[in-house]
Amino acid sequence: MKTIAATTALIAAVPLALLGAGPAHAGHDREVIRHGSCSASTDWKIKAKADDGRLEVESEIDSNRAGQTWHWVLRHDGDLVDRGRSTTVGRSGSFEVERKARNSAGADAFVFRAVNRVSGETCVARVRY
Repeated sequence: MKTIAATTALIAAVPLALLGAGPAHAGHDREVIRHGSCSASTDWKIKAKADDGRLEVESEIDSNRAGQTWHWVLRHDGDLVDRGRSTTVGRSGSFEVERKARNSAGADAFVFRAVNRVSGETCVARVRY
């Protein structure tokens, strides 16, 4: 009877031990998402996550109006990652910018700034990873 009880306890413990096991990098597979409003009626979203030793940053501007041109700049720890011009498209009237950056020591701070020069609306999205 003791053998059956011991075997049952061992069988029950194995799945619990396996649940705690995982890849060493599992804790770094998190994603940080922030969202907010711009200076008028447009909304922004910014997301950062680890990707193959680098950081992937995705920013979205959603104005609900297709055809708007926005000038944008993406910075990482104050340094320029990229800049450009994008036009809102589709029924959602939005655009996305996705870039990869080096993963520096400590916390990484990203700032995505977009300006609609016609309306004067400004969006500033910030995320720390």
